Amino acid sequence: MGHHSPHTEIASRRDFVRWLAASPLLAAIPGCAPVGPGSVPTGPTAAAATSTAADALDVFDMERVAETTVPPAHFGYIQTGVDGEETQRNNRAALERMFIRARRLVDVSRIDTRVTLFGREWPTPIVIAPCGSQRGFHAEGELATARAALAREHLQALSTVSSTGVEDVNEARGEPVWYQLYATSNWDVTQAVVERVRAAGCPVIVLTVDLPGGSNRLTLERWSRTDDRTCSSCHRPRGRAPTVKPMFQGTSYRPGDFRSPGLTWDFIGRLREITDQRIVVKGLMTHEDASLALEHGVDGIWVSNHGGRAEGSGQATVDALPEIAAVVAGQVPIIVDGGFRRGSDIFKGIARGADAVAVGRPYLWGLGAFGQAGVERVLEILSDELRITMRLAGAPSLASIMESSVGAE
Repeated sequence: MGHHSPHTEIASRRDFVRWLAASPLLAAIPGCAPVGPGSVPTGPTAAAATSTAADALDVFDMERVAETTVPPAHFGYIQTGVDGEETQRNNRAALERMFIRARRLVDVSRIDTRVTLFGREWPTPIVIAPCGSQRGFHAEGELATARAALAREHLQALSTVSSTGVEDVNEARGEPVWYQLYATSNWDVTQAVVERVRAAGCPVIVLTVDLPGGSNRLTLERWSRTDDRTCSSCHRPRGRAPTVKPMFQGTSYRPGDFRSPGLTWDFIGRLREITDQRIVVKGLMTHEDASLALEHGVDGIWVSNHGGRAEGSGQATVDALPEIAAVVAGQVPIIVDGGFRRGSDIFKGIARGADAVAVGRPYLWGLGAFGQAGVERVLEILSDELRITMRLAGAPSLASIMESSVGAE
């Protein structure tokens, strides 16, 4: 038998599993019918390939395509959680435990999904979360995402570790994006980056505080071991210095600066001294920290556990929302992310107290699968599903989505 690389063997096994899952033979075996949101359905729909973005029926269709189109190590980067991935799974499980209390005989002939954040009205509460290194998933990377955001009129937040500079992203988006900031432990670097994004017109700094140290990303490591490419071809070209992300170029940044384990609430005041941008703190999960955020004058709170890829607390973001919303009491906007995969999930997040809901992995799957068209289709699917959900719940506007609109098992 000839030699096959690990990547080839794993791809072959994946193809066999997909064939088996789609085969009527599997359903005929007792106890072997596929289950779960990521399973391949049996019957006629299983044979319908997702060969274009328009073919995707839900975001999980995009996930299955991206698994075949994105390099294994890079796909592992998208998929990874930490430790045993309990936090990532709980983000989903908490949403799935919730149910929507359907109301009848309400006029839902017009559905209004508009939301206003810092005086800017958006036609949808679905936000494009900051995710780094997007050229690892598609050649156009953040530019494809920005063009999709423009086409679909969504708020976009750009990651500090983006593979494209903020100026080019803003141009592709047609207006300045929000900027997600990793503080770094080097104040000179922080100042330089903040000044750059302020000069670029970005109205909001999204300060991410849930990654003070490293994170134990085992799935990323496992997928990387299946990747037989020479990673130095894109991460560290032979004979050259380590690649520096575009937003750190021109600064005194060194790789050791990235983590900021000494970060405290005093940092909010230091930011205020160097910029007039709005400051949203991303990564809060408790009412105690929400109270402290308000005391330190933040402009918004982003409830997040980094998609389960930063900390292994096990707490789902949608479960953290109520106590935070109770403290905030409408004083500042609340955004949430973490496991939102369907329009019904978006509805649940708003019912639990969020003003807007951010998605990450779903649009990365779309990007990896079909580029800009894939991102647009993901946003279209989620928006359509949200409208369907609002109609069945008797909620013609976001304001009419109440805590009583949902229940939990």
